[in-house]
Amino acid sequence: MAARKIVVTREDCQRLESLLASDFTQALCNKVNLKNLRGELAAARLVDPEKVPPDVVTMGSTVRLLDLDSDEMETFTLVYPDEANIADGKLSVLAPIGTAILGYRVGDMVCWKVPSGESRTRIEEILFQPERDQPAENPTSLTT
Repeated sequence: MAARKIVVTREDCQRLESLLASDFTQALCNKVNLKNLRGELAAARLVDPEKVPPDVVTMGSTVRLLDLDSDEMETFTLVYPDEANIADGKLSVLAPIGTAILGYRVGDMVCWKVPSGESRTRIEEILFQPERDQPAENPTSLTT
């Protein structure tokens, strides 16, 4: 069975490719994980932000994940490495689970390698997606 293509916005793809090419990322990050993210981006279906389906995990999305091994539910916001703070629920896209969820949909099961084998998580819900949930730029006035 062929792997399903992920959906990534053109802007996210461009920014992630620049991040992957940076000296900082090359020096400090796990090479296998960088290779995995490169592969995902190369195979991704690129779309304009307004064309992203509402059930797709994009950069800046807040998602609820179910660990299928422990049955624990966790909530994370997928962010770029400079914003990452796991204590605040901000998960770097360069972390194995961050790479694993990018571009996948609610209901998808994602797997990634951990020292003890493989971890399996299902994307349960997207609580916020920046492409869908941004406030209006010109709110309508209610006064007459």
